[in-house]
Amino acid sequence: MRKLDYVNTRMGTKSTTRYSTGNTLPFTQNPWAMAGFVPQTSSERSTWFYHPDDRGIEGIRLSHQPSPWIRDYGNIVMMPQSGAPFMHYHERWSGFKPEDAVLMPDYINVEFLRYRTRMELTPTTRGAKIKCTFHSQEQPRFGLFPVKDDFHCEVVDAANGIIKGYTNSINYKHADNYAMYFVFKFDCSIEMDVNNEHGASFLLHCGDTAEADLAISFINHEQALLNMQRELSGKTFDQVRNDCAQTWEGLLNKIDIETPDEGIKKTFYSCMYRAFLFPHAFHEYDADNQPMHFSMHDGKVRPGILYTDCGFWDTFRTLYPLYAIILPEKYAELVEGFINFYKDCGWLPKWPCPGEVGAMPGTLIDAVLADAAVKGIIKGNLSEDALEAMIKHAETDAGKSPHGRKGVDDYRRLGYIPNDKYGESVNHSLDYAYGDWCIAQVAKVLGKHDLAKKYHDLSMNYKTLFDKTSGFLRGKDAHGNLSDNFNPIRWGGEYCEGGPWQTSFGMHHDFEGMIELYGGKAGFLAKMEELFNTPPHYDVGSYRHEIHEMTEMASQNFGQCAISNQPSFHLPWLFAIAGDSAKTDYWVEKILREGFTPDTFPGDEDNGSLSSWYILASLGMYAVSPGTTEYVRNKPLVDKAVIYAPTGDIVVDKNKTYTDTIIHYAQIMDNKLYE
Repeated sequence: MRKLDYVNTRMGTKSTTRYSTGNTLPFTQNPWAMAGFVPQTSSERSTWFYHPDDRGIEGIRLSHQPSPWIRDYGNIVMMPQSGAPFMHYHERWSGFKPEDAVLMPDYINVEFLRYRTRMELTPTTRGAKIKCTFHSQEQPRFGLFPVKDDFHCEVVDAANGIIKGYTNSINYKHADNYAMYFVFKFDCSIEMDVNNEHGASFLLHCGDTAEADLAISFINHEQALLNMQRELSGKTFDQVRNDCAQTWEGLLNKIDIETPDEGIKKTFYSCMYRAFLFPHAFHEYDADNQPMHFSMHDGKVRPGILYTDCGFWDTFRTLYPLYAIILPEKYAELVEGFINFYKDCGWLPKWPCPGEVGAMPGTLIDAVLADAAVKGIIKGNLSEDALEAMIKHAETDAGKSPHGRKGVDDYRRLGYIPNDKYGESVNHSLDYAYGDWCIAQVAKVLGKHDLAKKYHDLSMNYKTLFDKTSGFLRGKDAHGNLSDNFNPIRWGGEYCEGGPWQTSFGMHHDFEGMIELYGGKAGFLAKMEELFNTPPHYDVGSYRHEIHEMTEMASQNFGQCAISNQPSFHLPWLFAIAGDSAKTDYWVEKILREGFTPDTFPGDEDNGSLSSWYILASLGMYAVSPGTTEYVRNKPLVDKAVIYAPTGDIVVDKNKTYTDTIIHYAQIMDNKLYE
């Protein structure tokens, strides 16, 4: 059986604003592609435009959406019709049978019941091959519809079925000349007969079927045509699909697992699919096959590769430590793209989509860069550039821009972010301390020991917020005063998407120091026991209403470990770090078995972060401290696994014993898990 056949692209899609089982989309796309495709079942739900239970469909959407909370850009909707044209989504939607629709990584097949037409699609990196089959005797049509903002399209060669157009659909500040350009080429002659604010409809002069090539570019129409020529010219629909399937199969085959549980196999390989969707490529190749990209900062076309659509607050914890093992060369390429972002605008990305969004605390790409440096994935000029860019974060206040860190001057003066001047002050302080430590790690690799000592010492600032009385990290004002009326289950205010329980143990760079704050291992283990055994109650706090992460934590039986959100990801492994591996094994297996199904995640999946958590935990190794070479062990969920790493096969065996709780990257890559 192909690994691809285990993948459920709908996993996590049964979500709403109030409850997330993943907040995912069923992308049909190549890994890390510039173009992805998703059925749009109801635009009335805004960025939750697909739901697996919907029985109506408005078309197939070209989408880049990394998260419904971050929203989409560069999108258009396609829909085959027969008979009279219908344009607005209220008028054009058709019934369909979701149980019959085929939604795979390499292929979409949807029947539009109202129009008696079938649309099939298979993707390339920057486009797709499309096939429409018309069962009706009425006039075949193909409609193109905007999602938002300016939209334009025209027929440029009716006899050869060529359409070109653009949309500047986006949700955040962008360069004035930003647009996504698209080109379609049908295998029949065409004629535009409707063109209004709701979109355009084209008569297709074909028989029962019509095929089209689609390519996009963020540079211009000429580049879109070049992308089409490279990826689609001379290829049949089946050839394009086979190319995509082979690409996916190659990645999914990076790990073989043995387990009698078919549900685990489906969940595992569905998670692997999720781990390779983001970041999205934002670069293209010129006539000389040299990489270039549109800069969202100044509207210029600049040399080099670029990747976007990735939240580093989420992904530094799991996605990149997974890539370090199975895809270190891809990891290095991604870092090169992130450094090009810095060269474009003077700041590293923190949440690009495709330009900087500025969401979430800290500058956690620092951990992605440090992890790559200490594991030898990046070297030389790339490491030097990374260090320069990271120091920019640490020393330059970003002010009101979406980039970098806020309150740098206050942080340097006080050793923490004061809660009377900034929201989410504990998370910012903790993430800044960790970012400083990441700078020290890269400086150490580069032999800059004085610089490493400076930032290592600064990284210990997190201790200034530890309150011995409550046993939590708490916010302080600019005069050093703790806030009043402390409540350990109150969310928001000084904390981001959590409260004291979820936030106070995020010293990824200094777990030894954290344990000392609790008087040693016994005191710390007692606090961990309290965390996992305290009922999942919560106070909505400064949010003033319930947010979905609260609902998800309360619906699960993991105490105050809100595994639905990233700050809780590492908590089960803290038992092992403090000497109780059995308790780590218990909680990791409980979360794996009860929190995940082939259809659902325990919370927002977030660009591969929760999927990578499942993969690493199932294999029995988790990076609690990205920026070190350490992974903490747990009992694997699968009986056996073979990881096909660039350095050779890595064999995981549930029945083999080990003595060390910590295993290092070099040991993993040399297949010395049990030596």
